[in-house]
Amino acid sequence: MNHQTFSLQPFPSKKSLPNLKIAGNIARNGNKLTICNMLGGDLKEIVIPPPSNTPSRKHELWQDTCFEFFLGIKDSARYWEFNLSPAGHWNVYRLDSYRQGMQEETAFENLPFNVQNQADGLTLKLDVDLGKIISAEQAIEVAITTVIKDRDDEVTYWALTHRGAEADFHIRDSFIVGL
Repeated sequence: MNHQTFSLQPFPSKKSLPNLKIAGNIARNGNKLTICNMLGGDLKEIVIPPPSNTPSRKHELWQDTCFEFFLGIKDSARYWEFNLSPAGHWNVYRLDSYRQGMQEETAFENLPFNVQNQADGLTLKLDVDLGKIISAEQAIEVAITTVIKDRDDEVTYWALTHRGAEADFHIRDSFIVGL
């Protein structure tokens, strides 16, 4: 099993940033990937979508507070974008190369994950079988990211690293977790 902890950093901004900490851990055991995101800090300053009674696949989750990760096969241009809303909604997209050929990844019919929302923090945990898209022998590279929307409708972008002049989670050089 390969297990790593992480801490996300906001993309630099001249605007005031919310007082938050986003950290967690990611592990791969064979083709099972587990990622746990922990959001702490002044949560009353941000918009957290309320839990849905009917979580489902939805588009454009990144327009609101959303946990994301990008997964690529080492030495391949193809990658996947996973979007997880605190409301329980989700989506997975497959891309052929940098921002090209984006389409829903139909190998996943659901993506159940657990969200625990307390006054002082929010935890989101996902266990996913990657066997639907890659083999256990393939090395993967992961970028872990989060979009945060505050009460003033301002959006901040958080990632392990920011490699572009603008916030851009798709830059392959930012897929820095090797599993």
